[in-house]
Amino acid sequence: MYEQSAFIRRHIGLSKKEISQMLSFLGYDSLDSLITAALPQSIHLTESLDLDSPKGEYETINELAEIASLNKIATSLIGMGYYNTITPEVIKRNVLENPSWYTAYTPYQAEISQGRLEALLNFQTMITDLTGMDIANASLLDEGTAAAEAMVLAYKLAAESHSTVFFVSSGVHPQTIAVLRNRAEPIGIDIEVGNEFAELPAKAFGYLLQYPTTRGAIEDYREFVQQVHDQKAIVVVASDLLALTLITPPGEWNADIAIGTTQRFGVPMFFGGPHAAYFATRDIYKRKIPGRLVGVSIDANGRPAYRLTLQTREQHIRREKATSNICTSQVLLAIISSMYAVYHGAEGLTRIAKRINRLATILVAGLKQLDCKLDSNTLFDTITVNATEHHAITIWEKARSEALNLRLLKNAVGISLDETSDQNAVERIWSCFCQNYKAKFTFDQIDAISNDTIPVELRRKSEFLTHSIFKQHRSETDMLRYLRRLSDKDIALDRSMIPLGSCTMKLNASTEMTAITWPKFANIHPFAPTDQTQGYLRLIGELEQMLANATGYSTVSVQPNSGAQGEYAGMLVIRAYHRSRGEAHRNICLIPSSAHGTNPASAAMAGMSVVVVRCDDKGNVDINDLKNKAETYSNNLAALMITYPSTHGVFEIKIKEICQIIHENGGQVYTDGANLNALLGLCKPHEFGSDISHMNLHKTFCIPHGGGGPGVGPIGVAQHLIKFLPTTEKYKRNDQSIGAVSSAPYGSAGILPISWTYIRMMGAYGLKKATQVAILNANYIAKLLSDYYKILYSGPNGLVAHECIIDLRPFKDSCGVSVDDVAKRLIDYGFHAPTIEFPVEGTLMIEPTESESQTEIDRFCDSMISIRKEIQAIEEGIMDLESSALRHAPHTSYNLMENIWDKPYSRRQAAFPLKGMEMSKYWPSVSRIDNVYGDRNVYCCCPTIESYQNKDKE
Repeated sequence: MYEQSAFIRRHIGLSKKEISQMLSFLGYDSLDSLITAALPQSIHLTESLDLDSPKGEYETINELAEIASLNKIATSLIGMGYYNTITPEVIKRNVLENPSWYTAYTPYQAEISQGRLEALLNFQTMITDLTGMDIANASLLDEGTAAAEAMVLAYKLAAESHSTVFFVSSGVHPQTIAVLRNRAEPIGIDIEVGNEFAELPAKAFGYLLQYPTTRGAIEDYREFVQQVHDQKAIVVVASDLLALTLITPPGEWNADIAIGTTQRFGVPMFFGGPHAAYFATRDIYKRKIPGRLVGVSIDANGRPAYRLTLQTREQHIRREKATSNICTSQVLLAIISSMYAVYHGAEGLTRIAKRINRLATILVAGLKQLDCKLDSNTLFDTITVNATEHHAITIWEKARSEALNLRLLKNAVGISLDETSDQNAVERIWSCFCQNYKAKFTFDQIDAISNDTIPVELRRKSEFLTHSIFKQHRSETDMLRYLRRLSDKDIALDRSMIPLGSCTMKLNASTEMTAITWPKFANIHPFAPTDQTQGYLRLIGELEQMLANATGYSTVSVQPNSGAQGEYAGMLVIRAYHRSRGEAHRNICLIPSSAHGTNPASAAMAGMSVVVVRCDDKGNVDINDLKNKAETYSNNLAALMITYPSTHGVFEIKIKEICQIIHENGGQVYTDGANLNALLGLCKPHEFGSDISHMNLHKTFCIPHGGGGPGVGPIGVAQHLIKFLPTTEKYKRNDQSIGAVSSAPYGSAGILPISWTYIRMMGAYGLKKATQVAILNANYIAKLLSDYYKILYSGPNGLVAHECIIDLRPFKDSCGVSVDDVAKRLIDYGFHAPTIEFPVEGTLMIEPTESESQTEIDRFCDSMISIRKEIQAIEEGIMDLESSALRHAPHTSYNLMENIWDKPYSRRQAAFPLKGMEMSKYWPSVSRIDNVYGDRNVYCCCPTIESYQNKDKE
């Protein structure tokens, strides 16, 4: 019956005939026999996963609609950094719901990422303009994470002070404070929360302010900042971007770092995420800024081109010495926010902000007429009304009965207006405080007498969004065409296979994506009353149980909103476990040399000391070295972080022994879930000895990569670790929890319907078959290319797992051809390059996934074989390297239209190296980008149109 599941057939790219042909090529008669040969029998499951049988797409969508109906949409006035917003339909349909944008990968291959890089450069320009800062990164995970990154940077910048105190204003959002406490304690930072206008701490290396405050006040911080700078400390300001269109930006009163969220720029609340945070700072700190940074360089023709710049993969380079483990950011959401600014421009954003502020001003004036006591007379959109505890609860309950969600505070209620607010909303709020208010005044009467609530001395005078890109696209036609022009510059999964090892670029089915923009999933505040969020709570509970059943763990938490956050949360759980047993001294984390760069960075952030374990010549963990180090550090051993199958793409036979060695020496086993796509239905990490794992939902479970985010990294834990899972004050499970690792209780909840839908439609049978086919495809590629390239590692019976590594280092020695040459030449063939230089320099790591057809896999292999022949021509002296197509790749239409073609190969060979490419040719918009120039000439805002014109003249 399951064989007839339409969704499984459509998700898995191979037909029965293709599976049979590929198995025959490898010498096996069935998928089961292949898996028996590839996977250690000691860990092979003997029974199916405990999941429901596969459901059809129509049936699944109907069930999801039923779940969504359990959520209740009220008018959200809670605020706290989360607001209703209007996503322009042209952006919703052509970015958020468009696979050209959501199936793209992180723009490490810049030449085929110019569209999303331009969108991110728009984002950075928007942030620097609005905050008044010099430079901004291309987004972080959420406001709490951004605040934590700012705290760590301030700690580093003020190292000479020898202070461990980070002062946090009591006006900061409470969820941000919770994340700060979580990040501070393991690395020895002391959080002190207080009133910044009272006496300052004698010694603090940094100060965090909220502007406007969480209760709505607009404070004048200019004198305060000067006092802090006199102490040689750092000022961080969490700022509301929309408010900054009307009030003086923090950069203009000398703040050092500005952070916050861009959620209200067109991104739905999504029950807490995903949302793009921002991080901006002074130019002098540009080489220390965390996360990714888009810069402007030039290509081989001297034309402007965009690329990731500076320390964009610091965690991979510096590993345990990295100050951040940021890997996934929030690119898709950052693009939506930037396009919101492009579409509205400065005048449109200002108009929206003024309207919100005017409504808030009228609301305040009416509340004063009703004798309400207000927290502050200065505000942008948020009002706090002081009251007795009983009265506050009464008002809050009355509002709930009117489908209005207010914020309940101690002896107060908070009210935050937004872009969707109107006169009716204001009048409904008044009626919650006094049902007979109409006997006293009308809306128009209050409008006529209400005073400005923004202090004159803090009104914004400087211009912003002055670049032409924020002035050109006011009509929907222009905006639509701009979005199309950008997406045409990129290679995403909707255009061709993206064979990235360790990144699992698989089908993100349309049915899986359908529900995320439904209002009853999109328009829910993360701190809405639980009786309004029953649909989300059911879906999350069911997804957590599905993930637990698939991996063998007892419980799962979905709070971590990236894989790196999952790693960090997992290490904190292990740390808390040891402390609960009176073994806080256990702080040694063993990590194989092949591990992802985020592993050692995450361990270090959790307060652990990293000890590297060697790998043998076959890419496996060196058991003897592991045993020696586990025994040497047995008194202080906290954990082993291991990826399975290994980052080298093989199933290690001795994985059970590895786990046993760690347990015998008092440690816990953390399994990185990056390669979980090779395990589902075949084995369960917990059953081979793992205590905890994170699971990349943006890899194995079909949440799209979105050009570098969103991601979700839930963690599964064994029974003895449940009590330590992350939580928040609002949704507190127990007192032993590690606390909050993300701002929202359930992280990026808005995209969890994607993974729920995937598992529902695949069931136990489909997940297992997907894993089997992923392994089949990888071994097919490995064998097909083995006559042309050296396959660096293999496991039992010469088989790989779901990915393989081909070694290009011999060509560097024989003729000078580099990994970059091959990667850039693949662009001419219409492919995104595989993962380069990881986990071994000079290699390509290839992962085909289960979603590709044999035709597409063969096309990729044909391209690699053709490139091998081009290399051979250089080796044999037939072609000079510097004159070759490999060295000049990728070739643009601009290159081919040159009047003089002086290359020793034809224009056709440059552009159409394989037959049949003409009908679907991808044309890169830039030629090879000069990385050195970009790092030496750091420019991270939108270039002027004149710069393009000047280059054209040259």
